[in-house]
Amino acid sequence: MKAALYHRYGDSDVLQYDDIERPVPARGQVLVRVAGTSFNPVDAGIRGGYLSDVFPIAFPHVPGIDVAGTIAEIGEGVSGWQIGDAVVGLLPMTARGAAAEFVLAPAEVLATAPKSVPLADSAALPTVGLTALQALFEVAGLTAGQTVLINGAGGAVGGYAVQLAKHAGAVVTATAKPGATERLEDYGADRLIGYLDYSATPVVEGAPFDVVLNLIGTAPEETDALADMVADGGHYIGTMTSGPETPVRGVRAQRVFVRSDAAQLATLVDRVDAGQLRIDVADRRPLSEIAIVHADADAGRLPGKTILTVD
Repeated sequence: MKAALYHRYGDSDVLQYDDIERPVPARGQVLVRVAGTSFNPVDAGIRGGYLSDVFPIAFPHVPGIDVAGTIAEIGEGVSGWQIGDAVVGLLPMTARGAAAEFVLAPAEVLATAPKSVPLADSAALPTVGLTALQALFEVAGLTAGQTVLINGAGGAVGGYAVQLAKHAGAVVTATAKPGATERLEDYGADRLIGYLDYSATPVVEGAPFDVVLNLIGTAPEETDALADMVADGGHYIGTMTSGPETPVRGVRAQRVFVRSDAAQLATLVDRVDAGQLRIDVADRRPLSEIAIVHADADAGRLPGKTILTVD
């Protein structure tokens, strides 16, 4: 089978598109025929070796933690799935990934794929959708009527966070670069603040907020300024930057790391099929162009959430 893989850490040019042996599912696993995977920044971090202490991998490594496809084989001890079922899932970070024609997946990480979008596009949901859901509701416990600031909402996590927060009845303020503000307004953001320089703290009306979700890397002074916008006893949550080391006023600060959760993913799928959650795909590329996608990401040229499709 064809797969994208690399034999050492390095820049995007370490990625190869080559033939490897098709895997066989062990107990508790299924073999998925991949329709699509998606690029996530963590893919580049692992490839570059920057996350080797957190996510140690064995070489050669196949990237791609998001998977959308159909079940091709079922291992022993697996129940509830049949060959041909369309599925999505967030794969283990250190296992061989979905940038291949086939991938092994633990059966327990999979959910039925949305029926209302193309199967390959479903790969844009697991990692970023679960990140938004877990940050807002598991960590922050966001409820109807509360106020939330989503800083850097123009990316994939931010788009889901705006939609999920609004559907929960929260009052949503979102900051984003100007090109994303129309989409976020369409998603239901109550207040939009467009700015060009993510390294500067935005001037935000509406503070204090019950929850501040910071989706970009910020310097300590910007992080502190965002935490100062949190109401007494509220939550600061970062995906790339932890909060202040010594929070004050009862503010709870936490950095969130996504985990695979099939039950939560199934709720997101239900919302997609009910028209309550939109999957936004900015670009679709063939898997053979994965090195170009990684190079574009490293250079900041990706237009948004990018799907790698397998023919």
